[in-house]
Amino acid sequence: MLRRLYHWVLHWAKTPYGTWALFILAFCESSFFPVPPDVLLIALAVALPEKSFRYALACSCGSILGGCLGYLIGWQFMVTVGDAIIRFYGFLDKYEYIRQLYLQYDAWAVGIAGFTPIPYKVFTITAGAFRIDFVVFLIASAVSRSARFFLLGSLIYAFGPRIRSFIEQYFNALAVAFVILLILGFVVIKYII
Repeated sequence: MLRRLYHWVLHWAKTPYGTWALFILAFCESSFFPVPPDVLLIALAVALPEKSFRYALACSCGSILGGCLGYLIGWQFMVTVGDAIIRFYGFLDKYEYIRQLYLQYDAWAVGIAGFTPIPYKVFTITAGAFRIDFVVFLIASAVSRSARFFLLGSLIYAFGPRIRSFIEQYFNALAVAFVILLILGFVVIKYII
């Protein structure tokens, strides 16, 4: 079923509604949908590399707004809707762990989840459920989601279709490596300054 869903998402790249489909997919993925928007973003950007940044912007805006919906679900509907979504994905055991992350690192937790392959929807819902500051949530989401999608768009713009297979094969590892380097950079800055 997931494979069919994946191909259904990709088919939108061949329609004139690709940008809107990307926006809607990014919106839905940030709160409840299982297929990440990266697949459609890559397909669209490879087809028209000159529009890579436009696609990255549509994807970022959709994802940030979808994250706000996830926050709202957690804040207002955790018992009725949020728990069902978290149970559906089998993340109940991670719920307490994520709560602890929020208590210590609120913006960092959202930012890392927004950039890496960690299921962002779980963090958007739990951010609302744990009532983290919405402005902090919004800024962390905007920075991390935009960084993720504009990085993809930039790579495709710069290297064209030949980078597609590399991104698809190594994106998770590259995203994790980037976050580790980012955190190490802040640690180095902290001890040097």
